[in-house]
Amino acid sequence: MRIRRGFVLAAAVLTSALVVAGCARDTGSPQQGGDAAGAECTRNAAPAAAGGAAATPAPVAPNSDASALKVGLAYDIGGRGDLSFNDSAAAGLEQAISDLGLQQANTRELAAAENESEDAAATRLRQLVADGFNPIIAVGFKYATATQTVATENPNVQFAIVDDATVELPNVTPLVFAEEQGSFLVGAAAAMKTQACHIGFVGGVETPLIQKFEAGYVAGARAVAPDIQVDVDYISPAGDFTGFNDAARGTEVARGQLDSGADIVYHAAGASGQGVFEAVNAANSPEAPKFAIGVDSDQYNTVEPPVNQVIMTSMIKSVDVAVFNYINAVAAGDTSVLPEAFDLSVDGVGYSTSGGMIDDITGDLDAYKAAIISGEIQVPSTP
Repeated sequence: MRIRRGFVLAAAVLTSALVVAGCARDTGSPQQGGDAAGAECTRNAAPAAAGGAAATPAPVAPNSDASALKVGLAYDIGGRGDLSFNDSAAAGLEQAISDLGLQQANTRELAAAENESEDAAATRLRQLVADGFNPIIAVGFKYATATQTVATENPNVQFAIVDDATVELPNVTPLVFAEEQGSFLVGAAAAMKTQACHIGFVGGVETPLIQKFEAGYVAGARAVAPDIQVDVDYISPAGDFTGFNDAARGTEVARGQLDSGADIVYHAAGASGQGVFEAVNAANSPEAPKFAIGVDSDQYNTVEPPVNQVIMTSMIKSVDVAVFNYINAVAAGDTSVLPEAFDLSVDGVGYSTSGGMIDDITGDLDAYKAAIISGEIQVPSTP
């Protein structure tokens, strides 16, 4: 279901003026500048480097012995193999096995099904509790109600929930991210690289979480190119979570944006993103290059060639780092060392450079990153 087209979002607030600079170079790869179709973006210069605003790693306890833990993971729709959000959580679990002595036999992974009831999510968490798993990590905001219920029933079991901070219980740790900040950077990259002055965003499900990706992306694009056209579409409306696991619909929605003139498409759609990549790859040509932006993990390295060759960057959301650090903190007996949010200041979000397609603009992107960390740029979290 297409939700909306051509949304416009005001640019992020810049507390210092940015110098306007025209950047127009017409090339066959996503080089900063012109438009093969004749349109031209007027682009702002990147902010001056902000001193003292470098990111620092999230503070965590030294590696602890997790061999006595039994860790349960309850995945979002799609489970392992989505090449995105769930796989990133799985990578954090695997790192705990390799680095912390967590025993593979003492882990269990369960996954949500499409359109399942809230009761099913709670049943899955209760199953992990009954089998002795502690801590239990719920991957995705869909688990909020279930986590509230099951954690209340089991105050001696520790839980973490990724992407939700509404469950306020002493035995629940939220693992949340500043998705809008990372999305700002890839939106800026898209505006620097587009040849059409026209880009797109495909969200999986129209929820407040995914709207954070949208808001940051559009704000970043308009910070660079105030007149850029940004198409915004959602695969499914709020409450219909099939939009995260429907590659065919991802292809259809992305194709619509490409047909309307967009030459770069960013997805925040889970496994549906594979369809976005397929659409971009099919539309790509030397005469009219098209590019995609991945999400959550470095999708240039997870998507098979030749499709990965159109992925110019990905918005990195370090779910793997959050999951690993949480397990490590539980093993150490102190979850208070975890950051309140995994944002740019602790490298909880960011962008990838695999493939070398944005190597020429990383300096500008890092200047925007520093300006966000320093507070010079305030990134919106709602459209």
